[in-house]
Amino acid sequence: MRAGNDVGVKGAVSRPLIEFSNVTIDLGGKSIIKDLSFAVKPGEFVCIIGASGCGKTTALRLAAGLYQPTAGSVKFSDDAMTGPRRDIAVVFQDYGKALLPWRTAAGNVSLALEAAGTPTAQRQARIGALLAKVGLPTHGDKYPAEMSGGMQQRLQIARCLAQDPVVLLMDEPFGALDAMTRQGLQDEVLSLVAASGVTVIFVTHDLEEAIYLGDRVIGLLPHPGRIGIDVPVDLPRPRDQLATRENPEFLRLRRHLFDFIKASES
Repeated sequence: MRAGNDVGVKGAVSRPLIEFSNVTIDLGGKSIIKDLSFAVKPGEFVCIIGASGCGKTTALRLAAGLYQPTAGSVKFSDDAMTGPRRDIAVVFQDYGKALLPWRTAAGNVSLALEAAGTPTAQRQARIGALLAKVGLPTHGDKYPAEMSGGMQQRLQIARCLAQDPVVLLMDEPFGALDAMTRQGLQDEVLSLVAASGVTVIFVTHDLEEAIYLGDRVIGLLPHPGRIGIDVPVDLPRPRDQLATRENPEFLRLRRHLFDFIKASES
């Protein structure tokens, strides 16, 4: 049973880890999100989809504490989200800008450990373990420019994991990658999440990706962003790139989400 289920091993109902309550945010004199309410339980993998302009990335930045709402509240474990937290890590789409080009792969991962105050003597082993975890065990001495896009994104994920986050926020992290690399990283992320129990909010334009990864898919309506649908994904885990995508429930969900996006864009 995943940690994100409503009922834990002792029968207690899980309290939300992140909770949006009637959140409105105005930027540049315009409401980007209005009256947005949803909750994410510990261990859940929640994907957010929606047409361009619906506020997906803005919602993620609110969850990260990078933005403050104009009205309503965003809470983390019942505490008001007043700014960025070390236990919330963000994986950005533009891995090229997220990584420090003058630092090696090991140096980029070390950055998070340095910020956390990890003793120097402990960093090398921790860096090696993290690079191995994301499939880069022999690339610690390479600079980002010497690595492929998929490797750079793996490196960004390793640096985020170095924070020992409770929540991982991912903003279309695989959008710029080719299909095979993308699928490989999807499976790596699912393995990392299963092993760590981290809670994930994942923004994507790819409906199949949202279904493949998520326990739930939230669809936002645009102008301003607000909840359109909130759909549970009842597909067995572990997921498989072929078998899962051929499952009739996967196909049903894909059609349902496609119809939602098409209607929201009209």
